[in-house]
Amino acid sequence: MDDVSDIPASTPPDSLRSIGLTKIGEGRFKATNARGGETFMGTGGEDPDFTPVELLLAAIAGCSAIDVDLITRKRAVSTTFELTSEGHKVRDEQGNHVTGLRLSFDVQFPEGPEGDAAREALPRAIAQSRDRLCSVSRTVQLGADVTYEQR
Repeated sequence: MDDVSDIPASTPPDSLRSIGLTKIGEGRFKATNARGGETFMGTGGEDPDFTPVELLLAAIAGCSAIDVDLITRKRAVSTTFELTSEGHKVRDEQGNHVTGLRLSFDVQFPEGPEGDAAREALPRAIAQSRDRLCSVSRTVQLGADVTYEQR
């Protein structure tokens, strides 16, 4: 899809997501969402800001974590919920990109029937997030055109 006119007519009117990005210093930027939330990114120097690649990894992890938690907490609240998101930033004949993306879940539940039900649901919840639910990782998996324009 190269421009807005290529968006299917069936797309819900509330489907648009956007952020604003403002330069706040040398190699540092502030992203602001429509609700007023802010996060910061930079080049990975001395400042603590996330790099854009780290934000991508965090977005994939966060999206899948939300999916998995929503599914499993119907059975039991986790006692541990940790996730590692990783990938290799490479430069090759295709240019710069991230490869070998991997999520590793460490989710524990309390003992008892509710915890047993959550443990049983966990593999399916992870698979559903990977295969259908997580819009961030699905976009990476499926690929999407990105249109660049100058205003």
